Parts: sequence; structure tokens; C-alpha cells
Amino acid sequence: MKKALWWSQAVLALVLTLAIIGISVVGTLAFRPLYYHDMEALGIAEYTGLSEEEIRENYDVLIDYNMAWKDGYLEFPTLPMSETGRIHFEEVKEIFDIFKYLAVFGSLFGVVGIVVMAKKKEYRYLKMTAIVSCGLPTVLGILVALFWDKVFVIFHELFFNNDYWIFDYRTDPIILLLPDEFFMHCALLIFGGVFLGALVCLVSYLLLRKRMVQGRE
Repeated sequence: MKKALWWSQAVLALVLTLAIIGISVVGTLAFRPLYYHDMEALGIAEYTGLSEEEIRENYDVLIDYNMAWKDGYLEFPTLPMSETGRIHFEEVKEIFDIFKYLAVFGSLFGVVGIVVMAKKKEYRYLKMTAIVSCGLPTVLGILVALFWDKVFVIFHELFFNNDYWIFDYRTDPIILLLPDEFFMHCALLIFGGVFLGALVCLVSYLLLRKRMVQGRE
């Protein structure tokens, strides 16, 4: 019985971890102020020759496309796009859709699991979630900080079975609006979100355990 309970808590910890990752990724995608800040900090308008208003307009269309639940047709307001570029963005949207499902269904199943475990007064899954959620971004964060260029390439080679992600700015000028530094900042924000989720789980576990100990005294 104890073994079955341990495994059920481990599964719940995995579900919550996936939910935290999904929420962090989708939250970063939706957090447009990060790009607006980088647009000025990285001087995107200066080296592209486009106005800030035009850059925002095209970026917003890209985010709206990826945030939508239904399939749509991506078309930039003022920028051309090649067919290979369109295919790549369709593949990117499919990846984001996976994270959206993780965020929604992971949260739903997680809430159900939390209620069930609360009735049993079992909270070790929170500690498990904190450990996994903290360990994963720590390792990846170190790799990103030290070897961002290599991590960026490896990521694309793992998740895409073509080289359409290698853009030619002459046919797909949108790539000029999306510098590598911005993607690195997105990765760091995702890791920060996962760390925050891990911290919430850890603090919740410690408080609940303290309450249980006090209740036995």
C-alpha cells in the first residue's frame, strides 16, 4: 500500500512539474513586455531600419498566431515570408500547442490529485515536485548561460526534422526582428517561472508538514 501511495505521489509530482513547465512557457510567450524591452535595449529598430510601431505590429501578429488554439494562417502585416518560413512557424506553433495542453490539462489533473492527497494528508508530492522542478532548470540554465549558441542549435536539431529554422533574412526578414539574445532572455524567463513554481511547492510542503507536526503535539 505504501509503495502504491509513493508511486501515486511520484506521478502527481510529474504532472505538476509538466504543468509548471507548460505554464512557464506559455506565460513567457504571452509576456510581450519582454520583447518590447528588448526591442529598445537591443536596438532592433536601428539595425533593421523599421519603425518601432512596425516591429511591434509584426511581432504581435506572430504571438497572436502562436497563442491561438485553432490553426490559422500566418501573414505578417508588412514583411514577406517564404514557404519554408511558413512551414517552420507552423511547426513552432505545434510545439507551443503541446505546452498549452500541458499547462491546461496538467493543472486540471494536478488540482484533482492535490484534492485527493489532501484528504489522505499526504504532501510528499510537493517536495518531489520542488526537487524535479528546481533541478531541471538549474542544469538547463547553466548550459544556456555557458553555451547558449550550441544549446540553441541543438534544440532546433532535436525538435525539427529539417533546416527550415535557418532563415535567410532576404526572404524572411522577420528573423532580423528576433535576435538570439531575445530567445536567451525568453529561456531565462521560462527557467525563472519554473523556479518560482518549485519554490511555491517547497514552501507549501514545509508549511503543511509544520501544521501536521503541530497537530500531533
